[in-house]
Amino acid sequence: MTKTVATPRPGTITKTPANLPAPCWDVDMVARGGFAFHVRPAGPADETALGAFFEGVAKEDLRFRFLSAVQKVGHSQLEALVMVDHNSTENFLAIEPGTGRILATAMMAADKMMESAEVAIAIRSDFKRRGISWMLLEHVARFAASKGIRSLESVENRDNHQAIELERDMGWKATPCPGDSTLLILKTYLQPPLKAPAVKG
Repeated sequence: MTKTVATPRPGTITKTPANLPAPCWDVDMVARGGFAFHVRPAGPADETALGAFFEGVAKEDLRFRFLSAVQKVGHSQLEALVMVDHNSTENFLAIEPGTGRILATAMMAADKMMESAEVAIAIRSDFKRRGISWMLLEHVARFAASKGIRSLESVENRDNHQAIELERDMGWKATPCPGDSTLLILKTYLQPPLKAPAVKG
């Protein structure tokens, strides 16, 4: 498929391909420093690639992602990341151009009322500090807002200083997790997307 991509400024998003309807969740992104990558929703065909991706994630980061000691991400966990409905649940993958390798994943799951959602991110150790997580969180926030979701939450281990610092830098507020002193809940409130003005005939 041919992609039409304008030359973007660092930290911006360009829609691709051009013939997809807006909003388009399959996009090219450029993070700070000019690092370019592609983001798209996950699907069932991505399970094997996601398994390979998690093998490149540090053991400590796996513990932070799943909030428990994980030696290997199993089928049931991978299945939950690819069998999404693209409405109340979504998983965005950051893809390396040229190789198709998965660099990061951002999973969102909303409550039954579609009022609040939880998000969890994992990223390859060798691709940290390139702005990928920041861009993915912004992308998830836009997606959630488009579904009418009012807030996003992230449950973080207190030792996960990088994630907590990132989310605080983005304006998320941290509160203790009830019943577990090792965790923090970070939360942000979303602005509803602007509606197009009605066309008078």
